[in-house]
Amino acid sequence: MRSFPSKNFTVPVDEEEDLFDYAYEQPGSIPGTLNIEEDAKPSEIVLIDYNADYANHLSNLTPEECGNYLDTNSVSWVDVQGLGSADILQRLGKVFGLHPLILEDVVNVPQRPKVEDYPDQLVIITQMAIPKPKGDSFGLEQVSIIVGQYYLLTLQEEPEEDCFHPVRRRIKFKKGNIRTQGTDYLAYTLWDAIIDAFFPILEAYGERIENLEDEVIINPTEKTLAKIYQIKRELLALRRAIWPQRTAINRLIRDGSSLIGDDVSVYLRDCYDHIIQIIDVIETYRELASSLTDVYLSAVSNKMNEVMKLLTVISTIFIPLTFIAGIYGMNFNPEVSPWNMPELNWYWGYPLCWALMITISASLCYFFWRKGWF
Repeated sequence: MRSFPSKNFTVPVDEEEDLFDYAYEQPGSIPGTLNIEEDAKPSEIVLIDYNADYANHLSNLTPEECGNYLDTNSVSWVDVQGLGSADILQRLGKVFGLHPLILEDVVNVPQRPKVEDYPDQLVIITQMAIPKPKGDSFGLEQVSIIVGQYYLLTLQEEPEEDCFHPVRRRIKFKKGNIRTQGTDYLAYTLWDAIIDAFFPILEAYGERIENLEDEVIINPTEKTLAKIYQIKRELLALRRAIWPQRTAINRLIRDGSSLIGDDVSVYLRDCYDHIIQIIDVIETYRELASSLTDVYLSAVSNKMNEVMKLLTVISTIFIPLTFIAGIYGMNFNPEVSPWNMPELNWYWGYPLCWALMITISASLCYFFWRKGWF
């Protein structure tokens, strides 16, 4: 899973790992080659087999054991958690009759979200956003959904880090009508859960942007600018994850599939509406983040102007005092000529000099105050 922390943005952009690269094969690779990531988690298979009367939850199954549930009258949800076991994935491909290109897309993460319709299977590849516990960051995880007539196969990057827990509870406790529907309704439910998981993440970004607005106005620093750029990059990552899903679900609604019933297509249109809302919110937040950059630059410029104004006022006050001190520091001998510094022989010469300088300073301060510069 690719994480996007929102704090401690200290790595230079040109040295930072590109967060938006998609997986590519080596030139000349054989089609269907499985390129397993070195840090990929071992694969674990969890099966939920259900119908209107029962729901069985089985863990740590082998691909061959899952094959026993393919031709039953129940719905079999096979959830593969982790993509690090090439042997298990290849055996799954044989049991479920997966095309080698499907396995290649599943393993080479991240793939661009898309929908592909095969003769007996419908393949949906999406990006799932997982919020972190503190709510100030998120991770992106690829989820592949393969729909068959009596089974549904999901393949996830990370074990037990998904947004499918409400769906599992609905199946377990028979809430709603999910246990009376087929695999197409289960596919819609899972995709809808993936899309809805973007909303709480966006709510957290709304709060962060509001806090940044106050920080930009009250006390802008270099760290503030770094936070703004970090939010812009994270919002771009969210946009790249959700935007292709709009195209994929629109294609599925428009072209249809033999594995998706007309009643489920209505629900898919609701998912499409949710995607449009998410994209609108992301675009709005991106515009706000861009405007925060302009506000930051204006605030820094205003702050600099205030500093320069204060320094100018102080310099203006001390310029005549320096002039007076410079005159009386020339030390012309008054005994040689009566025109040479006669004030040096005055009885009240020194107090009068101080009085003159204080009067000039006070007059300038009053003048600047009247002008509103203080």
